[in-house]
Amino acid sequence: MDVLYLILCFVLPCFLFFFSFITVKTRSNSNGSGQAKLPPGPQKLPVVGNIFQVGYNPHRSLTALSKTYGPIMSLKLGSLTTIVISSPEAAKEALKTQDHLLSARTFNDPVRVFDHHEFSFAWGPPSARWRFLRKVATTHLLSTQRLKSMESLRKKKVEELLSFINKCSERGEAVDMARAFFVTALNIISNALFSTDLAIHDTKSPHELFHNTVIRLMNVTGKPNAGDYFPFLRFLDLQGTRKEATVCTEILFKVFQELIDARMAKRSTQTYRKEISSFDFLDTLLDLTQENKAELSINIIKHFVQDLFTAGTDTNSTTMEWAMSELIRNPEKMVKAQSEIRQVIGQNGVVQESDIPKLPYLQAIVKETLRLHPAAPLIPRRAESDAHIFGFLVPKNASVLVNVWGMGRDSSVWENPTRFEPERFLLREIDVKGKDFELIPFGSGRRMCPGSPMALRTMFLVLASLLYSFDWKLQNGVFPENMDMSDAFGVTLRKAKPLRAVPIKQSVLSP
Repeated sequence: MDVLYLILCFVLPCFLFFFSFITVKTRSNSNGSGQAKLPPGPQKLPVVGNIFQVGYNPHRSLTALSKTYGPIMSLKLGSLTTIVISSPEAAKEALKTQDHLLSARTFNDPVRVFDHHEFSFAWGPPSARWRFLRKVATTHLLSTQRLKSMESLRKKKVEELLSFINKCSERGEAVDMARAFFVTALNIISNALFSTDLAIHDTKSPHELFHNTVIRLMNVTGKPNAGDYFPFLRFLDLQGTRKEATVCTEILFKVFQELIDARMAKRSTQTYRKEISSFDFLDTLLDLTQENKAELSINIIKHFVQDLFTAGTDTNSTTMEWAMSELIRNPEKMVKAQSEIRQVIGQNGVVQESDIPKLPYLQAIVKETLRLHPAAPLIPRRAESDAHIFGFLVPKNASVLVNVWGMGRDSSVWENPTRFEPERFLLREIDVKGKDFELIPFGSGRRMCPGSPMALRTMFLVLASLLYSFDWKLQNGVFPENMDMSDAFGVTLRKAKPLRAVPIKQSVLSP
């Protein structure tokens, strides 16, 4: 961000005179007599607009600005008109009523690497290919039946996590919770797709490169840069974000290609179909390439798989880290959760996914975590044509940001909004399926995250297992009330200082 500000302060003024007429023209178009106007917003500087007011933490600055300018406001970020939605009512209008007009995505420049923005079902336009890929994912990977069939896989990966944490407990070592959760989420995805692990909890693993590359790609994709705000600067890649994204994508694509080549060679043998009892997702995709060559190729499969890895790993691990952080910071909540879990499971037992419906307080903890710390703090959309929300114009090609983080901390919606109180969801019927707009961490409408059912199953099982088997404390005698709970903005809203916690094995639960 410092580099971005340097560019804005010293490079862009050179273009000030050249582009001044654009600002004048935009103002005249938006204030035309008898036409709908843009929503209210803060005063805009020439050329740069409101970039400096948005700053390093847009989820926070946009929330503060919305208190002055209302639940729908307009900003100018360089040449990009941006509409910010900050209330459940406005979010419902944008993501439900106007969903058909606001169903495209806005994205940062690194997403353009290898034309990922064209082939991606996460970022791509709502085309026939996008609809086909989404249908493939929901039918063959994320359906209720398919998720049920992968229950043993999730259980196995959680057992591996518990084994690793138990070793840390025996040595009295703190666990890097973000990394432990990430490895677990990554291997659940990699086994569902390729029937193989792509990371292990040992930091010296040869798979460490893949693991780190996924994280690097998520980080660079979330970095704002001058090319996002001023397309005429995009080709210069002044901050090197596209170059870094290219390196990361090449590494991932090389791994994917090797796995695809090995599978195709194996599929060519006569005994292959007798060797496995059920195909994984890669087999399904390779079969579909024969039937739908226009919509699915080997190249598209690599882009498709990249989306599944990036969307299904960092978001899950981040939410679980925030949940454990809040529980350690609020020990009375942790004790309450552990009491519920241990009462349901009993001594010397193992948490099963079938136990989750019997754990309402655990479910409330996950909802409360998603309210306070949504993995995607700003839901990005783009207007494919002019739309109107509450009588205000959302012009074609405008970026639309739904501030989920701000809505989760709105005192007009939530009592004591900054406090971690899972109990609120024991008294309030509300879910995260995209219909209750007070709580939409996975979005809503046609661009809602299709992987939310898998994410929730994983989070419930992991958290329940860790709380059942271990007590937790901070390392080096740090008091819970002194925990650093600051966040770092990106594609996902990470904990700025990773949680390191010491597990304490419960002796009454030992076999």
